[in-house]
Order: sequence, then C-alpha cells, then structure tokens
Amino acid sequence: MNDAKYIGLDVHQATISAAVLDSNGKLIMESILETKAATVLQFLQGLRGSLYVTFEEGTCAAWLHDLLKPHVTKVLVCDPRKNSLLKAGNKNDRIDARKLAELLRTGLLSPVYHGENGVRTLRELSRSYLAINRDLTRVMNRLKALYRSWAIPCAGQKVYAPRHRGEWLAKITEAGVRRRAELCYQQLDALQALRHQVRCDLLAESRKQKATNLLRQIPSIGPIRAALLIALIQTPHRFRTKRQLWAYSGLALQTSTSGEYRFVEGQLKAI
Repeated sequence: MNDAKYIGLDVHQATISAAVLDSNGKLIMESILETKAATVLQFLQGLRGSLYVTFEEGTCAAWLHDLLKPHVTKVLVCDPRKNSLLKAGNKNDRIDARKLAELLRTGLLSPVYHGENGVRTLRELSRSYLAINRDLTRVMNRLKALYRSWAIPCAGQKVYAPRHRGEWLAKITEAGVRRRAELCYQQLDALQALRHQVRCDLLAESRKQKATNLLRQIPSIGPIRAALLIALIQTPHRFRTKRQLWAYSGLALQTSTSGEYRFVEGQLKAI
C-alpha cells in the first residue's frame, strides 16, 4: 500500500491538529483545522490514496467517526488509557497528532468500538435514563442527609411519599431548612416525572430491536435490563470470543489470590 496515508488527529473543542504520514513513516503534511465538518472534509479531499485516520476517544469521537467513515478507507478511534507512548518525551498537539499517526501505521493502537448506527437512539435514551437515575439517587440522599443533620431519624422510603411530606416537614423547626427541604421535594418530583417519561421512550425504542425478545427469555432479564444490554453491547459480533463478551457485560468471574508461593527448604514452590 504505497499510496496509503496515515492521519493522526489530536481533537479539541475549537481546533484539530492533523499529521499525515506516508507508508514509510515520513511526515508529509501537518495542519491546524477548525473543529467543523466542512473544514475537516475539505482537508481530507486534498489528500490522495487510501486514507487511514485515528484519533482518541473523547467528547467529539462519535460525531467525528460518523463524519469521516464514508470518506476514508478506515477510521480507528483509539483508547487514550492505553496510549502510554503518547506520554513519553515532549508533548503538544502537533507531537501528539504525529505520534498517533505513527502508532496507527505500526498497528499499536487499541481500538474503541464505534458502529451499529441502528441502536444510536437506544444508546442515547439509555444514557439519559441512567443519568436521571443517578441524579434522582443524589436528591434522595441529599434529602435524608438534611433530616439527619437535624437529628431527625428518617429510615425507609416513607420520607419521600407525597402524602407524608407535610408530617415530615413539620418536624423541621427552622424556616430556612424547611424551605430547603421543600425545594428538594420539588426537585425529586420533577426527576421522577422525567424518569417515567424517559423510561417509556426507552422501552418503546427497545421494542424495535429483535434481540429484545431473545434477551427477555433469560431469567432475571426484564424490559429495562434488556434495553440497557442492547445499548451497551450493540452487537455480540464485535467480540472475538464469548469470554470477552461476558467480561465486557460484567458477567465474568473475577478471582483474587495472594501469597501463591512459599519457600520450602530454600526452594520456591507454588501453593
């Protein structure tokens, strides 16, 4: 592939540093691009040959992957946690882009999966559902912490029930603290209504996926868990073996050992 070009992109919110290497590793072009679709595509249109592009997983990774995929031979989104070579030596945007291009050329990058546009909506709804759940948990913990800070026991779920709120608020004698609790209750109600809405959208979108009915046949896999599994995994074919799929899904066994060896009569032996 003498006509191959290896392009490393160091992506930031406003600018992208680009470095282009040929098949021999020779630097043939460097450029600073504005982080806009038209600018990036115009840069690629000025290059000839088979184009191989890489950049690190980040905020703009999904947008940039979908933008570049139809216009280049291959797009590889790499895992920044495994790019230890980028941390060695001098570091700036131009150097990082050049190193990414060289690592791509030599096949030393660990890819992050991007694909399966058919589940993009389900993925975004899953992210919204999980984020709202986390926010809801924070508000509930904050509300209980408020009562406990004034030595008011509040175990269980009764403290959140709308019909008992007047009783709980009456236990707070300080007006400012009571107003703070009222605002927490308003935030709790808003998040609960929003979670219900997102849950309905999530379930409706998951029913469009054929894998939902198959996953529902597994014991303990309900409608929400099936939707989240599809959004998380996207496709099992991205994994080389079943073992990798189980590990990625959090279903693999984990073992932990310590003191596996001992000295017996001056010799090291396994226990």
